[in-house]
Amino acid sequence: MEIMTGELRRLRSGPSAEDDDESRPFLARLRFTADDPAQVIGNARAVLTCVVSRMGDWPAEELWPQLLPAWFIQRCAPEAPEPEHDEPFAVEAWLRQWRAMTPEERAAVDQGPWTLSGWLYCFDPTEEGMGDDRSWWWWHAGTDESGGWVQVATTGWPFGSGSLSWLIEASGGANLVYGP
Repeated sequence: MEIMTGELRRLRSGPSAEDDDESRPFLARLRFTADDPAQVIGNARAVLTCVVSRMGDWPAEELWPQLLPAWFIQRCAPEAPEPEHDEPFAVEAWLRQWRAMTPEERAAVDQGPWTLSGWLYCFDPTEEGMGDDRSWWWWHAGTDESGGWVQVATTGWPFGSGSLSWLIEASGGANLVYGP
């Protein structure tokens, strides 16, 4: 709960002296370009604030389209139809296919828009999601002469950055690069 409270505070107003008193986490920076980098950061903050503020009382999946900004919902990929109950998901076949892909092919799969349910799964604190095992938390954001940047506290490098990348892309960022 304390991580969530600190993350909400940083989403709203950036790091504070309170954060300096804590042991410094491992920080990673995602740089991006955009016509209006400040707007991208504002968009990302709005979406993430909505999600993080509800982690203590996670809404049902069908409520999220009314809770999140309409522009974010529209930029997410359509949900895949539910599989027929008599057709189980072929995990082994999918895993063989994934392992056979080149790194470039895997990256291409990861670059498309995420479904809303797929993105929310990364934050869902219930037993259905990964929220209790997140690998990044908002730390700070800003703009400079090259565009915008978002800094996140992470569990180390590399970390599960796909949900962050999609958030920034959906918010209007492009040419994403992780680094100092």
